[in-house]
Amino acid sequence: MRRADRLFLIIHALRGRRTALPARSLAGTLGVSLRTVYRDVADLQLSGVPIEGEAGVGYVLRKGADIPPLMFTADELESLVVGTRFVRAFAGDRLSAGAQAALMKIEAVLPPELRERSSRTRIYAPVWRDEAQAAFAARIDRLHAAIEGRQVLRLDYRDEAGRSSEREVEPLCLAFWGGAWTLGTWCRLRRDFRNFRPDRIAGLGETGECFADRPEHNLDAYLTAMRSYYAGMD
Repeated sequence: MRRADRLFLIIHALRGRRTALPARSLAGTLGVSLRTVYRDVADLQLSGVPIEGEAGVGYVLRKGADIPPLMFTADELESLVVGTRFVRAFAGDRLSAGAQAALMKIEAVLPPELRERSSRTRIYAPVWRDEAQAAFAARIDRLHAAIEGRQVLRLDYRDEAGRSSEREVEPLCLAFWGGAWTLGTWCRLRRDFRNFRPDRIAGLGETGECFADRPEHNLDAYLTAMRSYYAGMD
């Protein structure tokens, strides 16, 4: 966890509390040592955050320094928790870690009754990854990074019948369909938008080239083309 995220969580964990929060509890929540908690709290105090207390006793925000917590309905909170669980189960490690950190920040500022509700949500997406699944999660991360960096990719692709083809593509988005992922692209070979399943990519390489955001080939144009395609199937 980044230090900035730890400092954010410490502040929000103290919001609304009437009793001191032990440093050991903070350390357990953040997954760091007591020494790290002591150092982070001292740095926050030096920067002007009105934290009172000391090591061995616990910490509170000075009275009057608190601000109202984020408010969610029970249904909104359940949606956030379930969404986080699905991201952890089916996305790459980068998004999984981001979703978990976001949920920790949200739960840190919830009233006790809603925080308890979040722990009782009974919709699960179990995270179980063998070697192949871990490699697939890494591939999703790699494709996500290529989309963010507008990196032209070279694919060795196998279609549903097992036929092989070499493609250079401009990756635009990833979509999860409940049972499979697809990579939405502009395919330079076909000069058109094409979808590729990451699990059918036999070889994946970067060309070292970055592509421009052209109106006729960009994400908006892709989404318009996909909407027209699926509307025509009705």
